[in-house]
Amino acid sequence: MRLCIPAKNNEGMESPVSAHFGSAAFFVIVDSETLGCEVIVNNNAHHTHGMCQPLAALQKEKFDGVVVGGIGAGALDKLRTAGKRVYMSERSTVKDTVAAYRKGELIEVAADMTCGRCH
Repeated sequence: MRLCIPAKNNEGMESPVSAHFGSAAFFVIVDSETLGCEVIVNNNAHHTHGMCQPLAALQKEKFDGVVVGGIGAGALDKLRTAGKRVYMSERSTVKDTVAAYRKGELIEVAADMTCGRCH
């Protein structure tokens, strides 16, 4: 599976994971089988709350799922509508996040798990 993981910095598999999908500076797309990865700049990282365009920076990229530490309801809906699976993880690096996915330790994000519940 090709996973898209939001990251704070561009350090490949060692990139620290961003706590929130839409505000991440980068997205690291990782093939969970080969561990090959590519880094995409998120040109939409600075946006008004609720105005995240999660697929704008990723529109030309091929990935099956997203792993997040946090995500708003709007972004979750947009990703699901695009046929993407969305998983929750609190791992600190992309490498650790992918390892957790491979072990089956991640759960899919439900609507009641979005950041909108915090307001």
